[in-house]
Amino acid sequence: MKYSFLFLNRFWRLLMTGFSFCVFGLGALLLSTFFFNLLNCVIRDDKKRHELTQKSIRYSFKLFLLLTKITGVLDYQISNVEKLSEDDGCLVVANHPNLLDYVLITSVMPKCTCIVKNTLLNNFFMKGVIKAAGYIPNNDPEQLLKDCHHCLVKGDMILVFPEGTRTVEGEPFKLQRGAANIAIRSRADIRIVSIFCSEVFLTKNKKWYHVPLRKPVFNIEVGRKLSINSFIHEDGASLAIDVRKLTGYLTGLLDPNAEK
Repeated sequence: MKYSFLFLNRFWRLLMTGFSFCVFGLGALLLSTFFFNLLNCVIRDDKKRHELTQKSIRYSFKLFLLLTKITGVLDYQISNVEKLSEDDGCLVVANHPNLLDYVLITSVMPKCTCIVKNTLLNNFFMKGVIKAAGYIPNNDPEQLLKDCHHCLVKGDMILVFPEGTRTVEGEPFKLQRGAANIAIRSRADIRIVSIFCSEVFLTKNKKWYHVPLRKPVFNIEVGRKLSINSFIHEDGASLAIDVRKLTGYLTGLLDPNAEK
């Protein structure tokens, strides 16, 4: 009886997962095609346009997550979310086990700038969103650092997943040095966010229809803020050494298998 219920529940969640992603895709298409392009034409002030776009994205994600919760696709809990309201000019750094990590975190961030692939600027549906939201394309490394520094100086918050891609099961946990580079060069503090999921779901090697037997439960913990001054040496030490040490420290904090 128990296993029959689990399989029926799994089949229901499979249907609702497909339905939820269809709704997400349709909503994204409508917003990117019409609403965000309209904002680009109507609102000339970059700051106001970015704020309104990011707020629209945040509430859209809230609605999507509410849909997934009501239909039983998943459940989630976000602790210490109030800490994100305390931050200005800060890097928000998180591990990246799942396709929904960006959606979950962005849904509770008062303002959120993201780094996106430069190739998305050639995408008809995405380029309007990127411009309206003030997202940063990762074209040239030096230009990327300048753009990030400019955002952080203005008090914006940048969400970064230093793994560069979703965590691959069974492979060593490894961070790229981009996040540490931005933080060190911009002298920006870092807010740590840890993401855990009870089931293997929407990972790098799993498609949306690979629904686990039990409902996935996400636990997102907004952790402490790291003062960047603790990682910068003013005694002439190499910038590369500071970046490498900070990357190693972040690896220890974000690795879900590391002893905390």
